Amino acid sequence: MTGDRPGEDDLVRLIRMLVRRRAPGLLAGVGDDCAVLETRAGASLLATTDLLVEDVHFRRRWAEPADIGAKALAVNISDIAAMGGTPRWVLVGLGCPESTGSDEIEAFYEGALGVADAYGVVIVGGDTSSSPAGWLVSITLLGDAVSPVLRSTARAGDLIAVTGTLGQAAAGLAVLERETAPHGIDASPLGDVTAAHLRPRPRVDEGRWLAAAGGVTAMMDLSDGLATDLARLISESGVGARVDVEHLPIARATRIVAEALDVDPVDWATGGGEDYELLVVCEPMALSRLRAGLADATGTTLSAVGEITAGSGVRWLDGRGRSVAVAPGFEHFRG
Repeated sequence: MTGDRPGEDDLVRLIRMLVRRRAPGLLAGVGDDCAVLETRAGASLLATTDLLVEDVHFRRRWAEPADIGAKALAVNISDIAAMGGTPRWVLVGLGCPESTGSDEIEAFYEGALGVADAYGVVIVGGDTSSSPAGWLVSITLLGDAVSPVLRSTARAGDLIAVTGTLGQAAAGLAVLERETAPHGIDASPLGDVTAAHLRPRPRVDEGRWLAAAGGVTAMMDLSDGLATDLARLISESGVGARVDVEHLPIARATRIVAEALDVDPVDWATGGGEDYELLVVCEPMALSRLRAGLADATGTTLSAVGEITAGSGVRWLDGRGRSVAVAPGFEHFRG
């Protein structure tokens, strides 16, 4: 290692030291051409990948390397949670400018490892590279599930529900993008919303419980906003949907920030993205049981917000049943 600028072999040694760990199903990890993994009998293998790009998914102006590492792991773990699965092994690809010091890279992996350890995930390999245009993180996560829950199995007459609250990460982003904090808001709501954006918490326990409870017919995670993700779910299922915007669960902290910034919090709830809550479709008779059982098992709320219908598309309604326009979700590619 030369000064603060590590070479590739230095990075491999650093990463291997940081992530070295034996775990069930890991036969060989970092240091060989491939990781060697052993899956559980009777379980389906789940695989997901995400790309996080500086100035698209995060800003170095406010996201520290540990935040980037933690979020990169969390958003992929959320995909496994959405299938009712157990996350197990992850491959981490990291590209960063040549000026990046070893302390920043170590902080990135410490952030990633903090989330990995919290959810029983083992880093088993990856790659590193210099990047001429900012930080770039590529994550491939493997997990398993006995009975994966899909997006494509919603049925007309089913109810639509969401875990937790919506719009908090978008509120956090709105605060972080400002040069100064909004006036007249206590530190607690500001901390709640910025933490939701910088350090999302995937709903792994909730996903597994819901998948095993019976009555859940489809599920996915809310990464790009309810408006975008619900449209994806109903498209895969060949159905339509109706949502009452007055039933959307919005946290008090989100409403406080929205009022201070003169924003309609419903816009953040439908279009903000990065909530990483679960979008749950269930049989009507199962809702009360699922709501009570999930709260008892995990402490997480489940709020009914609408219904699956015949046809196609989503109708957004106010409390009087009138159609309303809502903010669209996040778009990774804009023309």
